[in-house]
Amino acid sequence: MEKLALITVIFKNYTILDDYFASLEKQTDKNFHVFVVDLTPDPKEYPYPSYVTYSHDENKGYAYGLNQGIQQAINKGYRFLCPMNNDVTMKSDFVANIKKSLTSHPTSIIGAKIYYYPGFEYHQSRYNESERGKVLWYAGGITDWNNVYTTHRGVDEVDKGQYDTFEPTTFITGCFMAYDKSVVEKIGNWDSSYFLYFEDADYCARAMNARVPLFFDPSIVIWHKSGQSTSGAASAFQQRYLDKNRMKFGLKYAPLRTKLHLVKNFLFRSK
Repeated sequence: MEKLALITVIFKNYTILDDYFASLEKQTDKNFHVFVVDLTPDPKEYPYPSYVTYSHDENKGYAYGLNQGIQQAINKGYRFLCPMNNDVTMKSDFVANIKKSLTSHPTSIIGAKIYYYPGFEYHQSRYNESERGKVLWYAGGITDWNNVYTTHRGVDEVDKGQYDTFEPTTFITGCFMAYDKSVVEKIGNWDSSYFLYFEDADYCARAMNARVPLFFDPSIVIWHKSGQSTSGAASAFQQRYLDKNRMKFGLKYAPLRTKLHLVKNFLFRSK
């Protein structure tokens, strides 16, 4: 049976790993391995399970860390690859459904249905207790080329089955992607020059340009503690990289009219 490589990057926040590994312990399919790349300057000891390959590297950004882990997995013979966040928990059939999806859709990139972890909703007062754990964070994605933004379909909606169809999408969040080795052979590594944010949008744009299809698979289910791996939601740290890399991404892929609009806005703000 095909083994799955989960690749994840850690930076300082080791406390989120407890729930991540507890969730993996409950998987119905145990045939997986986790590659943890730690970019923390002074790493702490953590009791990693036996199915983890740990490595420490210089902090050259999220995409750089993922690339290191992906290459380690490929070198060890893994064909099914899954770069993902570790501030998440997963449904017990998570591993099994990834394998099923990748087997049915080779040379493609698969995204998951992702909920806010209960208590981490952006609009917490909007939901009652019975709705927590059912509030969507991602159910497919859209790249808005007119404004150079990526948006999550269904975000902040309570899941009532409205996004339960396996279907093509145009943006898959870097919180979770799954693909096989042939995708790496076709479009290469993640662009580490982004350091943080928009590296996922870049990878999706490159995939679509290379005719690698992107799919949303609602059978793969995750709960996300949004912002816990990057100093909390809407931090100044996040905003700095979001603004910088939105410009970089737009100038690389957007239509000419949008590129001119980006440059105009940048020059206006600089005055």
